[in-house]
Amino acid sequence: MHLKSIKYIKPKNTNKYPFNIPLFKDFDILEFRTPVTIFVGENGTGKSTLIEGIAVGVGSITIGDDSIDYDKSLKAARELSKSLKLIWNIKTKKGFFLRAEDFISYTKRIAEIRNELEEELKEIDNTYDDRSELSKSLAKMPYNNSLYELKKKYGEGLETKSHGESFLELFNSRFVPNGLYILDEPETPLSPMKQLAFISMIKEMVEKNAQFIIATHSPILMAIPEAAIISFDEYPIKEVNYNDLEHVNLTKDFLNNPGQYLRHL
Repeated sequence: MHLKSIKYIKPKNTNKYPFNIPLFKDFDILEFRTPVTIFVGENGTGKSTLIEGIAVGVGSITIGDDSIDYDKSLKAARELSKSLKLIWNIKTKKGFFLRAEDFISYTKRIAEIRNELEEELKEIDNTYDDRSELSKSLAKMPYNNSLYELKKKYGEGLETKSHGESFLELFNSRFVPNGLYILDEPETPLSPMKQLAFISMIKEMVEKNAQFIIATHSPILMAIPEAAIISFDEYPIKEVNYNDLEHVNLTKDFLNNPGQYLRHL
């Protein structure tokens, strides 16, 4: 594991967000004892707040249009990161931070870049109409190289695939050994079968010394083998067993007898 633990240093002013949420009243230290740590809990319990603060503290790169240092939606996370002391085994700069909602804007941006490069190639054809083929080829070279790199990474384009397929394609192209991956609800675009494929990718990267911190509502991702599951449903937060999770048991009961729940709605 790369990140060993995080210690919360309570600031002087705890009356403003995010320091005033219940999570931080009894929060002291969180130790990462396995390569995969899962954050679980109801909406509003602080999972995303903490995971964003960790990502800023780590200095993760993001999948999206804005840098983690300038993304307006991470303003509170940047404040929180100042109160988080990160203890490392071996610090790594590899990996990334991903929120599910950032993926859509990222896909659109990749498509825009591809279109811009293709438009530049067309413009060179017009501008260099009376020039030699060699001159034209030299002018096109940087744009063709960029298109080649995009195709090498993402095939014909993330936008040409379904949401779930393109999401997995992104991970497949960006996962590298020895990385620290901080993921907030990565199951959002994934079908149950695609979630199983995603778990397979995670297991493969763990074997290559990658570490994952994942916030999720998916009982499938919660079942990642040997993952440490941290529950945010009670404070202070604590590690729990998969079969003791209310989320898991509610899902099991619903699937066994949906009518029992639906008739009360």
